[in-house]
Amino acid sequence: MVDQIQSLADQIIRGDRRALAKAITLVESTRPDHRKQTSSLLESLMPHTGNSIRVGISGAPGVGKSTFIEALGTHLIEIGHSVAVLAVDPSSAVTGGSILGDKTRMETLAFAEKAFVRPSPAGSTLGGVTRRSRESILLCEAAGFDIILVETVGVGQSETAVADMTDMFLLLLLPAGGDELQGIKRGIMELADLILVNKSDGEQLALASQTMGDYRSAVHFLTARFDGWQTPVMACSSLNNQGVVEAWDEVKRFKSLIAADGRLQQQRAQQATAWMWSEMAESLVVDLKADTRIKQMMPELESAVLDGSLPATVAAQRMIETYKNR
Repeated sequence: MVDQIQSLADQIIRGDRRALAKAITLVESTRPDHRKQTSSLLESLMPHTGNSIRVGISGAPGVGKSTFIEALGTHLIEIGHSVAVLAVDPSSAVTGGSILGDKTRMETLAFAEKAFVRPSPAGSTLGGVTRRSRESILLCEAAGFDIILVETVGVGQSETAVADMTDMFLLLLLPAGGDELQGIKRGIMELADLILVNKSDGEQLALASQTMGDYRSAVHFLTARFDGWQTPVMACSSLNNQGVVEAWDEVKRFKSLIAADGRLQQQRAQQATAWMWSEMAESLVVDLKADTRIKQMMPELESAVLDGSLPATVAAQRMIETYKNR
């Protein structure tokens, strides 16, 4: 098995797309033996990671995320980059799989020689990303992709998790009036490093201009994530390929700013540390649930919580104490 994992790692380093797809399927698996294989694979690939620009892209459903990513990705390939897109789709309540299939909505990019598009179901994970998006980013970097675009589900205010695994957080908005401005809450606005008003074309040009003015005023009163960076608010039309080049120029300017004084590496280090603690917490919960005595206690405690005779905090504490006193 060790030889098979090393062989898979070697294929990924050589840029083998099938091997990369197989590896992402492996890291998304919840089987204990697959988790061990994933750990070995990632450890062997770590020296080949970290050489990309990681951009998280979010926005409400219908804002045109897939169309924007296809336009941006095509431009990046034309100027010599290789692009990996990790697209997170809503999950089917029946099968658990993707119900939109972003790959079918990025037809040009999906078949480009220097692009890799991977749609994955969000599952039960909150935050607009999958539980294993971080691992997938590392795999794509090891395969030689120098631009990683992570597209979130686009379901609301929980879309902030992508900011914890990427270098830059890009928020796409629709041309809209003041009521829509009220609908975009402070939390996601504070995390945005670049705001693009998409679909700024045709009859919506005037409305897009008004929307940009509204958001520029709003951004002015928010504290930016990085000193020296004021979040730009720009217009674009992915369908007409307008404003895409200018948006990428802002991404490069942002990357140069935070890389120049070490803030990029510091941010990535903090993200990796947070990821470590998150993984540890998840592993401990899995281990706790698998404990024989906890399994015996759980039905009675769950029943007591359900009928209201026992507070949830007390039930949780009893299980934890039992687990600690093994």
